[in-house]
Parts: sequence; C-alpha cells; structure tokens
Amino acid sequence: MKPANPFLADALALVAGLLLPLAFAPAGVFPVAFLSPLMLMLAWRTGTPRRAFLRGWLYGAGSFGIGVSWIHESFRFNDIGLGVAIPLTVAFVAFLALYPALLGFALRRAPAASETQRMLLLFPAAWVLVEWLRGWLFTGFTWLQLGYSQVDSPLAGFLPVAGVYGVGWLVALCAALIGVALSAGSRGRVACVAAVILVGIAGEALRSVRFTRAAGPPLEVALLQGNIPQDQKWLPAMRQPTLDRYAEFTRQVLGADLIVWPETAVPELLHRAQPFIEALDAAARARGSAVLFGIPSIDQSTRRFFNTLVLVGTSRGFYHKRHLVPFGEYLPLDALLRPVTRALGIPVSNFSPGTRGPSLLSVAGHPLSVSICYEIAFGAEIIEALPAARLLVTVSNDAWFGTSIGPHQHFEIARVRALESGRYLLRATNTGITAIVGPDGRTVARLAQFEPGILQGEVRPMAGATPYVVLGDFPVVFAALLTFSFGLAAGIGRRRRDDRDPSA
Repeated sequence: MKPANPFLADALALVAGLLLPLAFAPAGVFPVAFLSPLMLMLAWRTGTPRRAFLRGWLYGAGSFGIGVSWIHESFRFNDIGLGVAIPLTVAFVAFLALYPALLGFALRRAPAASETQRMLLLFPAAWVLVEWLRGWLFTGFTWLQLGYSQVDSPLAGFLPVAGVYGVGWLVALCAALIGVALSAGSRGRVACVAAVILVGIAGEALRSVRFTRAAGPPLEVALLQGNIPQDQKWLPAMRQPTLDRYAEFTRQVLGADLIVWPETAVPELLHRAQPFIEALDAAARARGSAVLFGIPSIDQSTRRFFNTLVLVGTSRGFYHKRHLVPFGEYLPLDALLRPVTRALGIPVSNFSPGTRGPSLLSVAGHPLSVSICYEIAFGAEIIEALPAARLLVTVSNDAWFGTSIGPHQHFEIARVRALESGRYLLRATNTGITAIVGPDGRTVARLAQFEPGILQGEVRPMAGATPYVVLGDFPVVFAALLTFSFGLAAGIGRRRRDDRDPSA
C-alpha cells in the first residue's frame, strides 16, 4: 500500500503530522498515536532520501505546528509584538521539524534486507533514538513523544517498566506491524495483528502489577491555586493582594501535613520577603504544618538569581531549579545572542541553575522529590531522587500558556512521571491544572482551571522501586541502538550479496 503520486505522499505526511496532537491531552485519542506514524511510514516507502527528508519535515511542521502552538501564548506576556512572536514561533516549529526530517532521510538511505525489515527493525528503533536525541540535545524538549499519549491506554502498563521511550518504541513497532499487515499475505497479516494484540494484552496485565508499596500512614495535603493573571502577577500593586490570598488559603488548611503553593507564588525576592516568610513559618509550626512555596531568590555574594522552592514550618529547606528553560529562564550563548535579543526587544530572564544532587526535602520524615515546571518533563532527572523519595511534588505557573492546550499536555507529562515512579504526585499551579495523581497515573482529584481554590486530600508515602526507577532510560536507548545497528548490518550484507550476484 503506497501512495502512487509523490505529491499525494507529501500530503499524506503532512496530514499525519496534523493528526498527531489529537493523541495527546486534551483530546487524548490514543489510537491516533499508532495511526499517525503508520501514515508517515507509508509516505516514506517511496521516493528518494531527499524526498523522505521533505516528508519528515512536513510531518514535523504539522505535528509541532499544532501541538506546541501554545509557545506563542507566552510571548504576549513578555510584551513581544506579533511581528516578532510569530516568526519566533515559526522558527521554533521549523527547527523541531528537522528531527523527523532527518529520521526520514536516514531511513531511506539506510540499506535494509527487505522493506519489512526496514519497517519492523529500523523504523521503531530509529524513532526512539530520535526522540531521545530531541529530549537531550540543547537541554532537551520532550513534548509530543509518543509514550506520553499512552497514559490512559493498555500500554500504560509498560511505563513503570520501560519508561516513556520504551512505550514510544512499542507504539512505533505496533504501527509498523499494522503497516506490514496491510501488504502481507493472509498468514503474515494474522501474525502481525496477533502481535499487536499481544502487546496490548501484556500492557493491560502489567497495569495490575504494583512495584511499590505504602510506607506509613497517609499524609494530609493541601494544594493552593491562586489564579493570579500572568499580566498582573509582577505588578507592584498586586504584591500584597497576592500574598493576602495565599496567606488566607493557608490559614484555612493549617494542620495539614504539607501545604504546597505554586511556582513563584510569592512575587518578591526571597530576602525582601523575610517578614512575611517568618510569620508564615511561625503559623505553620504552631499548627504542625509544612509549607512549600515558590519564590525567586538571589545569592547576595555572587548576584546569581534562582527559581527557588522554600520549605518552612515543621520542616525546613530549599531547592533551586536545576533544569532551566532556554530562552525563557536563561539565554544560551549569552555573549553572542544578548545583543540580538535586545535589538529585537525580547526580554530574557537570567536565572542560574541549582547544583546537581541536592539533599532531599523531607516532610513528616518522608523524603520528597521536588521539581519546578519544565523539570517534570525529564523522567531521567526525576528518578535521580528515587527510590529514596516517597512522594513527588511538582509546581508550575502555566498561566504563561493561557487557555491553550499547553497546560493539558504538561499535566499529562506529570501523570506519566507518577506512573513511571510508582509514587503519588502533587501538582500545584497558579492557574491550573492543580491535581493529585495516584501511583497508577490516574487523577485522584483536581481543581478547575482559571479559578482560585484549595485542593485537599490524603496521599500515601510509597517505598520501593519500579524497573524504570532502577534502570532508567539506558536499556531502551541502548537496545534501540543495537537493533538499528543490527538492521543496518543485515541490509549491508544483503546489498553485498546482491552486488556479487547480479541475477539475484
């Protein structure tokens, strides 16, 4: 089954990319994650490597053009006009589209023993390697990785075993099996369909396996959602009303073991907010609560700024965000690019990353894995605190992305982290989605977006380790590399045999 007209194949690749975001939140139609790569594979079965590059780029332009269009929302809160914001968004999407473009070029250039082998061996392994590269290169960007789309599908059972890259491999493999079945004989078609069904059955069976266990009595928690508009958040006139709102919310839930405020909930530098923090600390200690809140801070000796979480009350400590957002929280190649951003009127923050491997914050004797905003998108970094940490806590300010699909995708990513780690996850945000997620990745409770509120609940500290926590991403990435190498070797061997035997 191959598109006969090259322009039809180009269009097929573009449509496949446009469909892919439907597999992710908020639509969450997870079967599309199989259909979209399948359509791309069919488009790649004909044409030159250069044409495959074009089709891969069209696919990426469609998927990222729709799937990460929310990037544009953040620019209006930085006072960047449409004349600059639109070209920046287009450039970002065009860059991300290079990943599937290079994948297509490599697959068409790679020798393969047969087209079936190209689809079943090379395509799924290469897809995983390219996703891993995108999640690492230039500090990484993990949005729209196939595995995230499966948090509510039968394949979710594989997430605590192989992580998001392992599940992405399985999705690509199932898509390839369906592609092979379309042109196979009756026996081959049955074998391919049976293999897809077995993968689904195995995933569903794994969903009932519990790799972690409760470690102690439940903790009472409260998550605060202030719903402070982003365009007002840092106005001097909003400082006191913001503090008053969070202080009042906190008074209503004092006595809970842990109260969590969102990222940069306190719109003031840490050293300037000491009177407020001291009063909060005293009130929390008097009622047996720990309060975790976000605030920007500065090291007075080095003049370095940090995106910080501070823990006061019955427990004390702080955490500086380690994985910063390029161009959002810091400027790569600052000396080279700073004059350009200034000339274009693009403000870029100048935060510094926290040191790697800080001691864990702890509440009621239970260590916490804490992360700020962007950091939750990197599973390998989250599991650095495991299995010691017994609870995941992440805070964010997704007001930057308005009413777009961005906050829904961000929350979906956080749900995957809970499932990979076998831990409850607390997520406190400014405008939503504030939620409690169970160790199975399911949402226990959540607040409505764009409304101030308090989310109260009970969570259990969890001990033990999932296979993914123990092994991380290395086994999947290494296996993908071996599989791709094996497929290449088989293809090279086939080509050499054909060269020696022209009649073959």
